Amino acid sequence: MATAKKTSSKKEIIDDLSIMSHFMTDVLENNEEPKNIYTFCKKHDLDESQFYSFFGSFESLKEAIWLKFFENASAAMSKDPKIESYSNKEKLLTLYFTLFEILTLNRTYVLFYLKENKEGLKNLKSLKQFRNHFKEYIVSIINSNETMVSGRINKVTEPVFSEGAWIQFLFLLKFWIDDTSKSFEKTDVLIEKSVNTVVDLLDTKQLENLFDLGKFLWKEKFN
Repeated sequence: MATAKKTSSKKEIIDDLSIMSHFMTDVLENNEEPKNIYTFCKKHDLDESQFYSFFGSFESLKEAIWLKFFENASAAMSKDPKIESYSNKEKLLTLYFTLFEILTLNRTYVLFYLKENKEGLKNLKSLKQFRNHFKEYIVSIINSNETMVSGRINKVTEPVFSEGAWIQFLFLLKFWIDDTSKSFEKTDVLIEKSVNTVVDLLDTKQLENLFDLGKFLWKEKFN
């Protein structure tokens, strides 16, 4: 996502993207968030009503920025004419590699929110919409190949696997944040290994066995 200020003499068109760009630029240049919406709008010659027509708070603005990261990744993947013919492993790899390409373009911003300021991982709440769209994409991968698991556990597979993939993504995100290798090549290696593991899990009986064990424990504990 571009964050550079506009230099044209023409009056700026105010939309959600321009507000996101101003906010990200302020954070990057000042190493802190704007103090409040009033001072933010005053600095960028906005009426507060213009801000509120798109966002109810800075928190909703930050959620929208993370969501835009995912939407940019999704848009990039959709341009690949072969994406629909990819295997589940290839789709997951494409998703992760594309997401981390987008995050790398915005690394300083991401590091500020998830590492450098005092809030740290508390700012994961800003990933709420990102998380929802991420999990929806994972479910779409499962549904694209109904033979991956038996029908009787399909409804269980979707939330379990999508939540597991989300936890996996957070693990990869934390590794990427701390990765100091050139071009973050260690993160790329970890993505390959972790995707192989999670896809292998779906292609075996382990998930069905886990489901059976869970049913047994539930009956023993609560019936």
